[in-house]
Amino acid sequence: MTVFTSLSRSQWLGLSVLAALILFTAIETLVFRGDPAQQSLSQVFAAPSWQEPLGRDHYGRSNFARLGSAITTSLLMALVSVATSAALGLLTGIIAAWKGGWWDKTLSWLVNILLSLPGLILVLLFGAMVPGSFMILYLAISLMLWVEYFRVVRSRTLVLLRSAEIEASRLYGFGVWYQFKRHLWPELKTDLFTLGCFGAGNAILALASIGFLYVGLKPPEAELGLMMVELFRYYQQAPWVLMQPIAVVFLLVMSFHLLAQGKQS
Repeated sequence: MTVFTSLSRSQWLGLSVLAALILFTAIETLVFRGDPAQQSLSQVFAAPSWQEPLGRDHYGRSNFARLGSAITTSLLMALVSVATSAALGLLTGIIAAWKGGWWDKTLSWLVNILLSLPGLILVLLFGAMVPGSFMILYLAISLMLWVEYFRVVRSRTLVLLRSAEIEASRLYGFGVWYQFKRHLWPELKTDLFTLGCFGAGNAILALASIGFLYVGLKPPEAELGLMMVELFRYYQQAPWVLMQPIAVVFLLVMSFHLLAQGKQS
């Protein structure tokens, strides 16, 4: 309860939008149970109905089912990428700051290499090597997000290690785990949460971007960027169908960015 009462208005709005999208996928999965890959060429661009609330696409596939599947894919990618990059960034950032020496130099050298390439280019390179692989895209996006976690954690830890509290804990003989739990984690968790929210939005954007460039997941997989590029040629014939995946990407990214907003004064 304490977590929810401390949320700002922006965070409540972001949480509400995200919950609505998750409810959307739950209703489609549990109630409508549509097949996102099933075609019905006799119902191309069929208008919305009680059976198909969002109509059908250029192959007569259910837009409701495809959007539900695409949202699930995007949220899964965001969740696993953020969890992996956050854990790796926290570990490597603390090691680099705590150990110093060649540990710090080696990890910082690796970060500088990754920073020499724009994040989306890195994801595109990985995606082009093994087209259509969710695992390869997950690794590429996680690596792209890890850089920011490492830089922030390393910088914050270097400052905290010089604090009087850490020095006192060392003098009293407390171990590394105690110092992390008592002094480092309380200071780092807010930064990690903020980075995680922005990272989730960036992961969704990256997946949609490479899907739009036809380097990401492949048909008949339902993915927001892939849906956009498939429907783009029909924007004059059925603009309302094209707007659906665009609106979902906007709402997903906006919800995570709103969640990243701190408590208002």
